[in-house]
Amino acid sequence: MHDLVLKGGRIIDPAQGLDTVGDIAFSAGKVAAIGQDLHGQDIRDVGGRIVCPGLIDLHTHVYWGGTSLGVAAEPLARSGAVATFVDAGSAGPGNFHGFRKHVIDPSPVRILPYLNVSFPGIYAFSKPVMVGECADLRLLDLRECRRVARENADLIVGIKVRVGKVAGGDNGIMPLDMAIEVAEELGLPVMAHLDNPPPARKEVLARLRKGDVLTHCFRPFPNAPARADGRVREEVLEARERGIVFDIGHGGGSFGFATTRAMLAAGFLPDVISSDVHAVSIEGPAFDLLTTMSKFLCLGLDLPTVIRLSATNPAKAIGRPELGTLTVGAIGEASVIDVVKGRFDYVDSIGEIHTGDRRLLAAGLVLNGRWWHP
Repeated sequence: MHDLVLKGGRIIDPAQGLDTVGDIAFSAGKVAAIGQDLHGQDIRDVGGRIVCPGLIDLHTHVYWGGTSLGVAAEPLARSGAVATFVDAGSAGPGNFHGFRKHVIDPSPVRILPYLNVSFPGIYAFSKPVMVGECADLRLLDLRECRRVARENADLIVGIKVRVGKVAGGDNGIMPLDMAIEVAEELGLPVMAHLDNPPPARKEVLARLRKGDVLTHCFRPFPNAPARADGRVREEVLEARERGIVFDIGHGGGSFGFATTRAMLAAGFLPDVISSDVHAVSIEGPAFDLLTTMSKFLCLGLDLPTVIRLSATNPAKAIGRPELGTLTVGAIGEASVIDVVKGRFDYVDSIGEIHTGDRRLLAAGLVLNGRWWHP
């Protein structure tokens, strides 16, 4: 007798090429079986709904109470059916211990952080106050970053750096060079934020290594990946060939419909769909991961592809192959999603509205092999 059985849903797991209607069972915190007429102590009817691997939001800011941009992970997990939040450098070496003790360790949902190369992390990101943590290089201490990353190696998935006029002031490419130096020392990937130049997109991409992540990858002009005529820039194509991971990181100012249409028309899909949800973008236009996924669904991607970019690929990007799959024996996590048809207006980061015919809504979440969603 299984602990939990979800019955009659459309089970989609891109990691194993699975798209079928049936039952999925969980026992002892693991995926136990996929088939027909499975039985369990707790049975949930999910007929007409999507069952997929637990969603992984690769770019979030969930150091609630410890940073000005932090939001609470648990309510977002319930409303967005997200099983794993990857925090994109909210905390740096100077305050990571508080993030771990007060937020990560007691959290009912998994939080895996990138450690910010800047000592205080992203400490002044809000509507009234905006000070880039890389604008003063005195805040970047690579020995401290290395020390804290090593002491928390069980959690930290990479080093985060924000470069651009907003985040780095006049320091240009230097914070990225420093982040890559410490990441190489640690054997970890870098996630690089890029806002307005300087530096230019070309400089950043030239430095990134295989497995490093460029977030905000479909940002609007300036530093957009597509030219005005819709062609993908040569340095972007070359970076993909080298194995750079292109992550959406929607946020409040980093996703444009015009850019996205051009990139998709050219056959250039992102590697990962993520929300960059924080205290500002949670009020729109990002809102949450399911909203960002819905935008891509309404721009023409099929549902299995959207799920692959929101579960399977993020697991690969953070080096956690045990996540993002419903393979028998895998960690017992699943997101249950409703696909609602209608007329929905979606907004990008510069105010353009795209009207779509579908919207993804949370219908349930399985954590540790148990039904967790209320």
